[in-house]
Amino acid sequence: MRLSIIASYIDGLLKEKHAAGYAYHSEEMVLNRFDTYCVNNKLDTLNINKAFLTGWMERTENEGAFNQGKRISCVKQLLLYMSSCGIAVYIPHDFCHFTRALPHIFDQAEIDAFFKELDTCQPRLNRSKEVRLHLEYRLIFRLYCCLGLRNSEAAGIASENINLKDGILTILDSKGYKDRLVYLSDDLTASCRDYYDYLYNTLKFYPKWFFPGMNPEKPLMNTTIDSVFKRFWNKTPYTGCNNEPTVHDFRFTFVVRRMNLWAELGLDLQVMMPYLSRYLGHKSTNETFYYYYLVNDAYKTIAQRDTMAGDVIPEVRHYE
Repeated sequence: MRLSIIASYIDGLLKEKHAAGYAYHSEEMVLNRFDTYCVNNKLDTLNINKAFLTGWMERTENEGAFNQGKRISCVKQLLLYMSSCGIAVYIPHDFCHFTRALPHIFDQAEIDAFFKELDTCQPRLNRSKEVRLHLEYRLIFRLYCCLGLRNSEAAGIASENINLKDGILTILDSKGYKDRLVYLSDDLTASCRDYYDYLYNTLKFYPKWFFPGMNPEKPLMNTTIDSVFKRFWNKTPYTGCNNEPTVHDFRFTFVVRRMNLWAELGLDLQVMMPYLSRYLGHKSTNETFYYYYLVNDAYKTIAQRDTMAGDVIPEVRHYE
């Protein structure tokens, strides 16, 4: 329950985002923290100024610059919403500068080690919820690895948007309001059917979300997926490497492997990139080329075979 003077505006922003198709789960958690911040700092006016935000904008202990920026950005959205309602508030700008870390491109040994730890782990308690969650984790990380999905695209997909007969995921209102179809391989389709058969026939559970969280009425949270990934990655022999991976690096790895395969087959990347861009849900090929730009030194096949790279890859902006 939100208790600050701006609670109704937080509610209004969330309703607006949900109506636009955004899940906004992790952002809601940040806004709840800001609501507590406002209460603790005795905010008694809607006219939030720069001085009041100083404490909120400071980096907390053990917080990276990226997470700091994301936290501040969530509140910036709230302040923009309040401003649109006619409230005079300070809008932060140029609030966080950081250098984006290069993506971690998984090699096959790392992928094998991660899934070995994931698949051999057993729930501590033989309860239906713990068993269900372990089955979910094993399947959802395979979707990240094999399909190159964004974190929220898998964690937040509704059951009605997965066609288990034909093996098709319907991704709705993803980043940039993009809808698209993602086709599953036969083995992934079979794994999804087995998982859902367990939900329907064993648990007699018919969830709204394909991957329900601890609270079965809500989907798995992005933060939960991040935490689970770190827990199992830390059990592999590769933990502690200089470039620690994240869940999103499965997406980068998917792109690199696909481009390597095309290069090995002698296919023209300039022709193939629009297909990959559409598959990934990018607004344009420039966003996909940005992936190429970030990992340009991470793989050799394209550098050796794609002599047109300098002409194909345009100047890029920072995207996701």
